[in-house]
Amino acid sequence: MKKVYINKSNISIKNREINYKYDIIEKIECGIELKGTEVKSIRDGMCNLKDCFALIKDGEIILKNMHISPYEHGNINNVNPTRDRKILVHKKEILKLLNYIKQGGYTLVPSSIYSKGRWFKVELCVCKGKKLYDKRQSLKEKEAKKQINAFKN
Repeated sequence: MKKVYINKSNISIKNREINYKYDIIEKIECGIELKGTEVKSIRDGMCNLKDCFALIKDGEIILKNMHISPYEHGNINNVNPTRDRKILVHKKEILKLLNYIKQGGYTLVPSSIYSKGRWFKVELCVCKGKKLYDKRQSLKEKEAKKQINAFKN
């Protein structure tokens, strides 16, 4: 599901399914536009990237289906948990990502959210979906690595 590492200064929420479902072609660090109560919820680790993806629309990157649970003490300031959120990227990088998407078969998937200083960053990956036989192959490789590590110890 999600893996949350919480330090006093570092917060990291990861999408663990990305390596199973997709082949990662390229990674880009991006900013994200959040409301105040959403920031507090992410600091508490109440965020899920499981079914999240990004679209390029009108020269902007929009993050869809990212679930940030409502902040407990936020009352009227809370927003819709799965609202569309804007990704902050330079125009040059948007055009680069758009070229990948136009080729077909590629999608934009966030792999993690982490804090960097006082800002939250999203690691956005250009991915190509795996076929069923590719997923089976990656599971076999993972199991083989576990067995090798077991023999070493």
